[in-house]
Amino acid sequence: QVQLVESGGGLVQPGGSLRLSCAASGSIFTINAMGWYRQAPGKQRELVAAITSGGSTNYADSVKGRFTISRDNAKTTVYLEMNSLKFEDTAVYYCHAEGRKYGSSWNPLDHWGQGTQVTVSS
Repeated sequence: QVQLVESGGGLVQPGGSLRLSCAASGSIFTINAMGWYRQAPGKQRELVAAITSGGSTNYADSVKGRFTISRDNAKTTVYLEMNSLKFEDTAVYYCHAEGRKYGSSWNPLDHWGQGTQVTVSS
């Protein structure tokens, strides 16, 4: 079993910053990519940013230049640095990991964290 533990959400004023963290742990696994998604009330979940095991990154247009995704050397923890936050960034942010996990054999890993609330309000 693989767990994704998120932290770092909270309440921030417009223009402020927050840093989200997501740590993967558990049984034997390899990660091909990790990312952050968000879901605002009444809206679909959308990709915010993702990073592959090779270090390639991808960002939603709405966050380019403001958010930065990074990871640790072990490639099991991913961070999302969020700057110049706007009201419309308010959402539940979910960590996602894809790769492979080993039980009695290798199987696909496609796992979500529990979500962390980010609220941008004055």
